[in-house]
Amino acid sequence: MRAMMIDKYGKIPMRLAEVPTPEIGENEVLAEIHAASINPVDFKIRDGKVKLLVKYKMPLILGNDFSGVVAKVGAKVTRFKVGDEIYARPRKNKIGTFADYIAIHEDDIALKPKNLSFEEAASIPLVGLTSYQALTDILQLQKGQKILIQAGAGGVGTFAIQLAKLMGATVATTASEAGTNLVKSLGADKIINYKAEKFEDILENYDAVFDTLGGEILENSFEVIKSGGKIVSVSGLPNARFGKDYGSGFFKTLLFSAASHKLTALEKKLNVHYTFLFMKPSGEQLRIIANFIETGKIKPIIDKVFPFEDAQKAMEYAEAGRAKGKIILKIR
Repeated sequence: MRAMMIDKYGKIPMRLAEVPTPEIGENEVLAEIHAASINPVDFKIRDGKVKLLVKYKMPLILGNDFSGVVAKVGAKVTRFKVGDEIYARPRKNKIGTFADYIAIHEDDIALKPKNLSFEEAASIPLVGLTSYQALTDILQLQKGQKILIQAGAGGVGTFAIQLAKLMGATVATTASEAGTNLVKSLGADKIINYKAEKFEDILENYDAVFDTLGGEILENSFEVIKSGGKIVSVSGLPNARFGKDYGSGFFKTLLFSAASHKLTALEKKLNVHYTFLFMKPSGEQLRIIANFIETGKIKPIIDKVFPFEDAQKAMEYAEAGRAKGKIILKIR
């Protein structure tokens, strides 16, 4: 089968290779991939920035979510059959969706939303699960609460705004002038042009922040939260609490604690609870998300579709950071 691979960590181009089609375990299906999406975690994995969390063997096929068709089922698979149209985010040690096929555990799969094309469906799993776990599982967002969602026109942001509005929250977001109309159409109540304004000078007394950018922007987000509020980030630093919950071991947990000391100090000073989110695959949650989509409550937002052969160009386009919504690889 065809696959887009890297041979070592670093900012080096992917290469197109012919590799064996994966074998499946008794609880796995072999999925024929029709489309996959590009996500920031793809560059982070390529650059070696998640080595402390997951260390991959090389050469490595990149890609973290997809849509496709079940081509084969393992002996103990009960929920899917050959021919089912599916979408999924594979487990972190089983990534590789920039390819013709992938072996994936049935627990990580859901039936594709019936009203979406394969390209549209491929845009959902990673951003959908990330947003759902951030807003529902961690922030436990309630109707009437106020949330700031950073980078609202990005892949995660476009989904998270829609989900937060569905949950009855008031949503503020940051966007450029070029992204303003998009985030407004998704339901954002307050839009801060980050090129001309500082969100921390405008917003106050918010219940929650969903951060997708990390760094100084994450640190400044603490300023807009009321006492007792919550911040969740997918781009910030893991802290000691994450290390313990993730089972990282004493040494790595100590490293996380040292690296995140500034965020921990802000937590204590401002009485805000900070959580680093390393999203988990979940077929069950993808079924919930599919229902939101099939009932018209959430829609996919796609910036551009690239042919599989142009996967490297798609990665470069994504890294430029100007996309509004998701970037998709059409594989077949």
